[in-house]
Amino acid sequence: MKTKRIASALLRIVPAIILLQTLYFKFTAAPESVFIFKTLGLEPYGRIGLGVLELITAVLLLVPRTTWIGALLGMGIMAGALFSHITTLGVVVQDDGGTLFILALITFVCCSALAWIQRGQIPFFKR
Repeated sequence: MKTKRIASALLRIVPAIILLQTLYFKFTAAPESVFIFKTLGLEPYGRIGLGVLELITAVLLLVPRTTWIGALLGMGIMAGALFSHITTLGVVVQDDGGTLFILALITFVCCSALAWIQRGQIPFFKR
């Protein structure tokens, strides 16, 4: 039982940290972030809007009662990020070695696992 609680905590903390650490780059208009959102045609509103949404998602992930909402939001946001990488940006963006792609993939997997674990709390998923 203790192992399950630790795993569940890690599944919440890891994506929350990833989402929170990327906020600095989005909110300070770091050149890499501006490049990504310009390439996608979403600069500056998409960058700032997604930053706000990612902040909300991270908080929702960390609050046990709202983890399932954060997990679903995280899956949606990261599905969009992964799709953008695959179709427009490429896996490697500005010589980052694929770091952003890998972080998006880790976040998506963690959020997917959380959604599955908490599926009983999701109103439209109840049996």
